[in-house]
Amino acid sequence: MNQKERIIALSNAFGPSGLEDEVVEIVKKDLPSSYEAKEDTLRNLYLFPHQKKKEGYTILLDAHSDEVGFIVQSILSNGTIRFLPLGGWDPVNVAGSAVEILGEQGKVSGIVAAKPVHFMSEEEKKKPIDLDSMRIDVGTSSKEETLSLGIDVGCFIVPATKCLYNEQLEIFQGKAFDCRIGCAALLQTLHEIDQESFLGNAIGVLSAQEEVGDRGSECVARTIRADVAICFEGCPADDSFESPDCIQTAMKKGVMLRAYDRSMITHPGFQKFALNCAKENNIPYQVAVRKGGGTNGGVYHLHNIPTIVLGIPTRFAHNGTCFCAYQDYRNAVDLAKAIIQSLSPEILSSF
Repeated sequence: MNQKERIIALSNAFGPSGLEDEVVEIVKKDLPSSYEAKEDTLRNLYLFPHQKKKEGYTILLDAHSDEVGFIVQSILSNGTIRFLPLGGWDPVNVAGSAVEILGEQGKVSGIVAAKPVHFMSEEEKKKPIDLDSMRIDVGTSSKEETLSLGIDVGCFIVPATKCLYNEQLEIFQGKAFDCRIGCAALLQTLHEIDQESFLGNAIGVLSAQEEVGDRGSECVARTIRADVAICFEGCPADDSFESPDCIQTAMKKGVMLRAYDRSMITHPGFQKFALNCAKENNIPYQVAVRKGGGTNGGVYHLHNIPTIVLGIPTRFAHNGTCFCAYQDYRNAVDLAKAIIQSLSPEILSSF
């Protein structure tokens, strides 16, 4: 498939934390001919070159395959569903959303319902909305009806959003760009790099369960002894609500290199090298310092692996529908390629 088709397919894939199966299958079918795929029991997907250079250094390319979602906690007597979040959700973005529940008989459509305003007391209207007060309604009227649809405790749930591409604006509108746009960038990087142009081995991994605590990357870091790591991310864009002089992650302004967040102070030497690669290759970029957030880089750097984050700005990440731009995705791919093909043992020893 071409790059845009791949992004759409990955966005549409059903893959909340813990059930990344559809994402894994898409990537397995779209590997470069020079790569092979292997899985571990956590559903991390490793992409290894067939011809590994025995004496070469190892560059780890990471993007997490899971998306924020929900899981069925219980089914009530009236047929509605109590649920828990998988990942960080703002309740304001959840109420009224259409969702899909993967049951034993297939996917079932539902609506996240909060108590209608018509039935609220004045006191209830003043209270902030929270997930505990919401239910998912699948149109049934009893617990037995809901069970008959194949839905039970432990079923996984994601937003019911189909990805669209606007040719005029060159933007995608869909779900799960945190981090499916990163998965697409990682895969395209492996398709495009010239294995003979550098001394190292570029190993890709689609890591599982990032949204619930970077669990997949913990396993990866113990499995792959990398010399450096590049984490692709669908990072929250700040150009919709931030004041102009504070914007650091704007859509269509280039790949974002994060210098700081609550999980990691980015390795200064590797960060400087990446920024120089962007400048030398005329690749648009942005540098961000974030007071919140975190990535798998927070895990890798604690395993003594110099790590950088290449972010693709995503408006309304952790929402049922997001935006991201094709040109930012391409900037991330181009910068990753430039970094990989510019690294050397001497440069690595300086980090």
